[in-house]
Amino acid sequence: MSSLSTPASRPDGRGPGEPLLVLVDPAAGRADGESVRIARDVLCGGADAKVALPESPSELDRVLSHRGRRRPVVIGSDLAVQRLLQALHRHRDLGTDPVGVVPVGPPEATSACRSLGVPDLPVAAARAALGGAPRKLDLVVDDGGGVVLAELRIGAEPRRAPLSLRSLWAKLAAPDQASGSDPEGVPLRVEADGGRLLADVHDRVRLLRARPAGGELEVEIGTGGPVRRLRTSTLGVAGRGFGYTADGCPVGPVRHRTWTVHPGAWALMLPAG
Repeated sequence: MSSLSTPASRPDGRGPGEPLLVLVDPAAGRADGESVRIARDVLCGGADAKVALPESPSELDRVLSHRGRRRPVVIGSDLAVQRLLQALHRHRDLGTDPVGVVPVGPPEATSACRSLGVPDLPVAAARAALGGAPRKLDLVVDDGGGVVLAELRIGAEPRRAPLSLRSLWAKLAAPDQASGSDPEGVPLRVEADGGRLLADVHDRVRLLRARPAGGELEVEIGTGGPVRRLRTSTLGVAGRGFGYTADGCPVGPVRHRTWTVHPGAWALMLPAG
C-alpha cells in the first residue's frame, strides 16, 4: 500500500476544506489511470486530502483505523465501495460520516453507484464528494459480512466485474447457479421475515431479485408461474450450493445466506439539489 498526504487550499482561496481520506482502488488505476488522476487533482485541490491505495482488507482496516476526522472518499468500482462499507460496518463506524464516491471502471462495474445518483464523470463526481449533500440510504447486510448497495440477484447474468479469488471460484465452481444459465432454475428454500415460505427445496427458483427501498427489501421471485412481488425486512435462502450476484459482483457458492436491510445505515454524498 502507498499513501500520500496532500494538504491544499480550496480553489476559492478560503483554505483547506473538510479533511478527506481518499481511497484509490488499485484496480481503478489499472483500468483508467487518467480518470483516477483527474479525480485526485480535484479532491486534493478542494480539501486537505490524504490519499491511500489499500491493496488488501487488512490494509484498508489499518488506514481506516487511523483516519481520525477524515471523511472517506472512494475512487473505484462498486466492489471497492462494498469493501469500504463492509469495513466500516465491521468497525461499527458506518454512519459516522457520509461517503464520497468517484466511479472509475467499466460501466457494468460502476452501475450500482450510478443508479444511486453518483455522476458518471470524474470531475462531477469528485465535486459532489467535496461539496454535495449527504443522502441517507438503506444498506443490505448478509450473515457472511457482505453488503449490497443496490441489488441482489439469483438467476441473472453477472456483469464482468473485477474478479477476486473468491468471486473467481464462484464463477468456476457454480457457473449455472450464479449466471442463471439453467432455464429450469435452481432448487432453493426461500423465506421472508424469518418464517414466511416463498419457495421450498422442491421448487426451482428461476429469478430472485431484492432491492433496498424505504427501509425494506423489495423482492421479486419467480418459480415457474407469474413473478411474485413482496416487501420484507429479511430474506433467507438455502440450497445445496448456489451463487448469487451482489450489485453484479458474483459471490458463492454458499449453502445458506440471510440478508437483512438496515434502514438509513449510511449516507452518500450526491450533487446538491
